[in-house]
Amino acid sequence: MVLPHHTPYVTPQILHRNYAQAHDTEQFGTLIGKDLEYFSQAGFEMDKIHLKRNAPVAQLYEDAIRNEGAIISSSGALINFSGKKTGRSPKDKRIVYEETSKDNIWWGSVNIKMDEHTFEINRERAIDYLNTRENVYVFDGYAGNNMLIRPTPEQLADFGEPDFIIYNAGQFPANRFTKGMSSTTSVEINFKRMEMVILGTEYAGEMKKGVFSVMHYLQPVKFGQLSLHSSANVGIEKNDVTLFFGLSGTGKTTLSADPNRLLIGDDEHVWSDTGVFNIEGGCYAKCINLSAEKEPDIFNAIRYGSILENVVYNPASRVPDYDDVSITENTRCAYPIEAIPNAKIPCVVDQQPSNIIMLTCDAFGVLPPVAKLTPEQASYHFLAGYTSKTPGTEDGVLEPIPTFSTCYSAPFIVLHPGRYAEMLAERMAKHNVDCWLINTGWTGGKFGSGKRCPLKYTRRIVDAVHSGELAKAEFENFGTFGLSIPTSLEGVPRELLNPELAWPDKGAFKKEIRKLGVMFQRAFALYEKDVEPKVRLAGPQLD
Repeated sequence: MVLPHHTPYVTPQILHRNYAQAHDTEQFGTLIGKDLEYFSQAGFEMDKIHLKRNAPVAQLYEDAIRNEGAIISSSGALINFSGKKTGRSPKDKRIVYEETSKDNIWWGSVNIKMDEHTFEINRERAIDYLNTRENVYVFDGYAGNNMLIRPTPEQLADFGEPDFIIYNAGQFPANRFTKGMSSTTSVEINFKRMEMVILGTEYAGEMKKGVFSVMHYLQPVKFGQLSLHSSANVGIEKNDVTLFFGLSGTGKTTLSADPNRLLIGDDEHVWSDTGVFNIEGGCYAKCINLSAEKEPDIFNAIRYGSILENVVYNPASRVPDYDDVSITENTRCAYPIEAIPNAKIPCVVDQQPSNIIMLTCDAFGVLPPVAKLTPEQASYHFLAGYTSKTPGTEDGVLEPIPTFSTCYSAPFIVLHPGRYAEMLAERMAKHNVDCWLINTGWTGGKFGSGKRCPLKYTRRIVDAVHSGELAKAEFENFGTFGLSIPTSLEGVPRELLNPELAWPDKGAFKKEIRKLGVMFQRAFALYEKDVEPKVRLAGPQLD
């Protein structure tokens, strides 16, 4: 006798082929009442598509393997590929120019205007494409303290209608002859409709950073809180919070994964009136040259429930080869934050930050590995946001390119940089926060002649920030940039602390530091009229 709740006794082949799929059809194939009306009104042809809403991880694995050719790695992570696009396409990001948000947005090359009619065309194009698919996947997630964390069944039962919707059509292209389109890729946000449309790219980072752009607008404008492109962690013993600012490739993810501290998050946060919380529910770490020895937490997080993106693997053993960059140097792994053993769950701390670390990757090799910033220097460097784009983080970046990314988040910024800088300065002053500039880039020479600062020294510096050891060190003035740098730190070579000592050719060093100083001054000219004189004078001074 087979009871209704028992698995019927059948051969394994029939069980595998029919039983689970029949349950999937029963679970996801029937929508009634408000749910059916909601998706129908959005434009989905419910009689043609099979909509899978909040499907479990195991089923997503099966579908990816069956329908997309994904494979399971030796550690249990899913390996898949993003096709032609292996990095973000920042020149294809647009925001709809409409009356509810137009006066707040910083229009220009970062936030390109799109008219409402073109958005409607692209939105319909995305939905029309999704209506041709056999399976359409829907994920319901939370914004705020639990951004994109998978809700519990009890939370889903009371989820209601979403506040924001993303229509992701993946590889299906935009029509480049549509007004305002510059390519077949388009990532566009409409704050009046509270919707995002993605066309022409399967790169996971587009949806991730698109959500961050949305929060970079909503948090300051609607809630009066400061959204930050940063990682964050908290001390286990002292409960001290540190924020790490920096663009991709500067070390935010790596340096915030610390065995002596709890990880709040690795990339996107909000500094609120009560503390710090993570916008996301997971991490999107770079995998190039990853090893268990260098980054054990990240390496061990790559298991069942994680996704490897564009990572080459051994076809016989299914072991990922993190040193192989034949597809892209921007290999990635997306994993839930629970996979980090010392993650702070939930990802929120009711404690104000004690330290801010501004990370830069200096391709000129002239900035020191660490400097203590005055409040004016902190505002200056936050607005300047100097770093070097590293290979693979964007399409077409094959070697480091010096760049100035204001607020360390220019590709994702929505408001005028001055609004974020003002909120940061107010919070730093109110809570007496120390600020440090840390260079994870080149030393002993520029890119091509010098070498990247060893990770072990950068970790030692960060440890000294957290212990308070660095704040008690003796400091000296570092020339052109007027920075305070430590004269010594146990475990870090003296010649590394002062980059001029590490350069064998002193004349070449002076030439490169002057070149970088000129670049700083030119970049900061955009903000000079909006800041106090003491902030303007906090930058490099050239003879």
